[in-house]
Amino acid sequence: MEILALYDTALLFGGMVLYSAGLAPLLFSTLPAAEAGRVLRVAFPWYYAFCGIVAALGMLAFLFTDLVSAALMAVVALVAVSARQALMPAINAASDSGARSRFRRLHGLSVALNFGQLALIALVLWRLA
Repeated sequence: MEILALYDTALLFGGMVLYSAGLAPLLFSTLPAAEAGRVLRVAFPWYYAFCGIVAALGMLAFLFTDLVSAALMAVVALVAVSARQALMPAINAASDSGARSRFRRLHGLSVALNFGQLALIALVLWRLA
């Protein structure tokens, strides 16, 4: 199970870095801002679903080998589900209503949570090293 936990954690870390540091900036540098925003609005629920599912699978794999890492992965999964179900709709509503200040605040929270998740996943990878 340890090798499955390692692969799962590496997949999650790599996928999150690729999406947040690769795809999102690429879209905004190659598409008009409104179009990039529409694409990301469709893509983000899938991103959070990916993060939640992969983190939950990692948590299950770690239950057999490392309870601390299992708990860290559970936190990552819960944050992903919360962001998908609550934060993203709030961000979209703020954007749709033109509430720029609220949008910036919520988007900043989203970015901070994403970095927090990456830090927890990096800690799990460090524990496996």
